[in-house]
Amino acid sequence: MKTITNAILILLVTTCAIVLYAQPPATPVDAAYNQIKQQYGFIPTYMKAVPEEGVSSAWDETQALEMSKDTALPAKMKELIALGISAQMNCRTCIYADSQMARASGANDRELKEAVAQAAITRHWSTVLNGMQIDPQAFDRETASIMTFLRQGNRPAPAAPVTDATSAYKDIQATLGTVPSFMKAFPEKAIAPAWLQMKSVELNPTTALNGKAKELIGLAVSAQIPCKYCVTFHTAAAKLDGASDDEIKEAVAMAALSRYWATIQSGTLQDEAQFRREVDQAIRNMKKAEKAPAAAQR
Repeated sequence: MKTITNAILILLVTTCAIVLYAQPPATPVDAAYNQIKQQYGFIPTYMKAVPEEGVSSAWDETQALEMSKDTALPAKMKELIALGISAQMNCRTCIYADSQMARASGANDRELKEAVAQAAITRHWSTVLNGMQIDPQAFDRETASIMTFLRQGNRPAPAAPVTDATSAYKDIQATLGTVPSFMKAFPEKAIAPAWLQMKSVELNPTTALNGKAKELIGLAVSAQIPCKYCVTFHTAAAKLDGASDDEIKEAVAMAALSRYWATIQSGTLQDEAQFRREVDQAIRNMKKAEKAPAAAQR
């Protein structure tokens, strides 16, 4: 009888100990925070601002798209797309993070400037197209005509200096094969510099970013404005420059992801100075983590 009583007491004590000291099962948010900590070395403040129910899925998407090396777009291109999105949204925290991440992925200052400029050009003509209510069907026909002209390998003869509307229209015709209706609708006094801005950056084959990269940035910006005119044009132009369907999908998805994190950061009023410190620390930690395996193999 005494043996049975002792056994019961031991069982009770053991059960109480399990109840008192056992760790609760890990939740999805715990798992996500652990992964974030492994990636960055800590949990950034802005990620703590995501509702716990959404942390896991938001982080999983970021890992699967932006952080993954197994994507059609290389890391540098994804970060330049993110920078273009951030710049035209005027999200200062995002601009800093995307600029630093792009640099860490190999982008130089000229490439950063061109990504921002391409975003600005896209917003510029999106405003014109939508504000002047250009006929969508006419725009689609003009886009198809331009792509056919460019696909045929037409190269304009050296143009005379573009100084006014007449010389601008002539140069546009020589470059695109037509003068699109939205450019005809633009104020004549300003069409020359507006056209030259587009030609000198977006259509310039000698920039640091190639045509495909610029058109993918244009597409990403267009998708989240949103501007159906620009989505049509930049999708066609990106394909003309060699973009695959996967690259186009990823450019649009990066735009969506960038808007998500920009909204979280802006909507929760992240402290900019603290945010910058955390970005710098995260990049330092990621670089150390990348160097560690290489050092271990020596």
